[in-house]
Amino acid sequence: MNTKSAPADREMTGPFDISEVSAVQPFIDLGAIKVTPRTGLQLRLDIEEATKRLVAATFDIDGSTLQVQVFAAPRTEGLWNEIREQVAAQVVKQGGKAEHVVGPFGPEVRAAVPTADGSKRPVRFVGVDGPKWFLRGVISGPAADTDSRAAVVEDVFRSIVVNRGTEALPPRELLTLRVPPQPGTVA
Repeated sequence: MNTKSAPADREMTGPFDISEVSAVQPFIDLGAIKVTPRTGLQLRLDIEEATKRLVAATFDIDGSTLQVQVFAAPRTEGLWNEIREQVAAQVVKQGGKAEHVVGPFGPEVRAAVPTADGSKRPVRFVGVDGPKWFLRGVISGPAADTDSRAAVVEDVFRSIVVNRGTEALPPRELLTLRVPPQPGTVA
């Protein structure tokens, strides 16, 4: 059995389940995830070309990038312990380096990923198993290798609220993201 991997105080410090937050808080609503708006936060939505489906949300802040995806997960088991091993193996297979460390969200993978010019860029893979969901983050830029620059990006990840919905989904199924509604526009 795969145990869940999450900070012991996740319900208090995030990332949060929709059932754990106040409805009056301002959020950027992306469907399966909501994030607290903040000064300097830029949002990009990543679209899978073949299906035209939104597959990830990417946040740029303070010179670093955080890409997040959220997946359905079993109620009692976690996905991160198994996925973390797969991520590390994939990085090594591509010629990079991967190291398992304990970070602010629990176990994570700190990696050096090969780039087109032959150099390696630092990347952190973080994950949190929540109630019936799994949230994965990929951190790149200065926040991936400088602890002092990581706090802002980690705070964005921590502020994410997952709205899993009630639909029965198989584990590892990507939860649906959507373009946030624009204030003042007519659908």
